[in-house]
Amino acid sequence: MNKTANKEIIIDCQNITQYFDDGTSRVDIFKDINLQVTAGQRLAIVGASGSGKSTLLYMMGGLDKIKSGKLIIDGQDVSRLNPKKLGVLRNHTLGFVYQFHHLLHEFSALENVAMPLLIRGDSTAQAKEQAAYLLDQVGLSHRLKHKPGELSGGERQRAAIARALVTNPKCLLADEPTGNLDNHTAKQVYDLLIKLNEEMNISLVLVTHDEKLASRMDSVLMLADGNLSTLAL
Repeated sequence: MNKTANKEIIIDCQNITQYFDDGTSRVDIFKDINLQVTAGQRLAIVGASGSGKSTLLYMMGGLDKIKSGKLIIDGQDVSRLNPKKLGVLRNHTLGFVYQFHHLLHEFSALENVAMPLLIRGDSTAQAKEQAAYLLDQVGLSHRLKHKPGELSGGERQRAAIARALVTNPKCLLADEPTGNLDNHTAKQVYDLLIKLNEEMNISLVLVTHDEKLASRMDSVLMLADGNLSTLAL
């Protein structure tokens, strides 16, 4: 039975191949990847360091240009979009969370989270209102005016998650979201991710070495030798 039947497909990877070519030699990262992410799905991608997990995630988000195959995000063929239209599609459909939060140190938590909406053209008042709401959802309503240097590691990562969600994306792409955190803080972060997935029906695609986090996904894929395979939960 097709598990994607009757579910909206957010990301559709069709026979995608990625490699590096320096003019003298070619190194395959992955080949003929076929993968669909549906609405509300939780998916973990695991594999050894250097296997190409992060490259695959960035490709799925339209951040890395693919060598061959087709990437469709929210029904749009990425290859047919110019950089501006691709940026708009990402802004409206996808949220990104990285191992290192990448918050702007000179801005407060509220300003950092509001940034994607300001880039999109929303008014300052609207952007800050939505940012405050998301920061409250991740338990940081008391930290709105604090800059990243005044936040703990876990608080910075929660602010980064709020920033990724502020545009109301359909899918959250996260690269080792708990990899830079201690075990207690990591559990708080992945509890939050699961909560947001369940309450907001946002798809989660996580690259992770965290076995506990991976075990809470609907499915786990192993990337090895350029190929994806499904792991039993």
